[in-house]
Amino acid sequence: MKILITGGCGFIGHHFVDHIIKTTNHEVVVIDKLSYASMGLARLKDPGLLFHPRVRVFTADFTNSFPTGLRKEIGEDVNMIVHMGAESHVDNSIKDPRNCFKNNIDGTIEMLEYARTLPDLKLFFYFSTDEVFGPALGDVAYKEWDRHRPTNPYSASKSAAENVCIAYENTYQIPLMIVNVMNAFGERQHVEKFIPNTIRKVLNDQTVLVHSYPDKKKAGSRFYIHARNIAAAVVFLMENGEIGEKYNIAGECEVDNLELAQMIANYVGKSLKYKMVDFHGSRPGHDLRYGLCGEKMKKMGWEIPIEFEKSLKKTIEWTLRNQNWLED
Repeated sequence: MKILITGGCGFIGHHFVDHIIKTTNHEVVVIDKLSYASMGLARLKDPGLLFHPRVRVFTADFTNSFPTGLRKEIGEDVNMIVHMGAESHVDNSIKDPRNCFKNNIDGTIEMLEYARTLPDLKLFFYFSTDEVFGPALGDVAYKEWDRHRPTNPYSASKSAAENVCIAYENTYQIPLMIVNVMNAFGERQHVEKFIPNTIRKVLNDQTVLVHSYPDKKKAGSRFYIHARNIAAAVVFLMENGEIGEKYNIAGECEVDNLELAQMIANYVGKSLKYKMVDFHGSRPGHDLRYGLCGEKMKKMGWEIPIEFEKSLKKTIEWTLRNQNWLED
């Protein structure tokens, strides 16, 4: 098949490209506007994907209609669209919500309009987030079709885009599948994210800010999953999923922010300096916990290929060998 991937130069996107090339015979077309989060073409260059004979990369902004020349270069024989490209940083969405909505809602509409013109499209795969359901305090784990209650512009934009996708499926028979994903980590992640940022701060003997509850005694938490495990889950759903369904790609285990920072410091081999901070109290939209139920995929036979602690250790060891990825 020919798979078109938006955001393929990004963090999760490049891991997905890598996984497709290593485990299938599919052809890959990458669309990416190379924003700051893409870090240029570096993520595709590093593992040798940029010049792979089954990979083609086009620099284009998918919030605009595809020009005729680009459509001609891609060809009309695209079989699958995996729409991963998005403005994904909550802080950025709070600072500039209009840009977030343009990227995540308008961009999705343009991709769906493009999808409508493809004669051999078998699947439009929309990549969403656990954040659309809003905070999941206690032990709440949302199922795929539970109501949405987004709390920041980023999660609101993803929730809106999900519903736009469903509208196109119903109205124009777009062969849709939606996944909601938990916190990704792995090699070549932007240093603005918690795990690489903590690695850098520990290395430099700096204080790590730990997102906590208002009492500043209990840390917030996340379910983490390595980006390569996410890629494997997507391929699993490409082969086993049902058109018109949603699927949660859930993290293996819950880790609170302080526990994770301490694990990172232990692997790095240095002491942890930290400060508990109440981001949520001062900046609403920084939720303290998200939770997804992963039973649907488990019943289909899905298992995470590599467990969390092994993935984390591997990621930290790789990052220590490649510290250029900790630079701004």
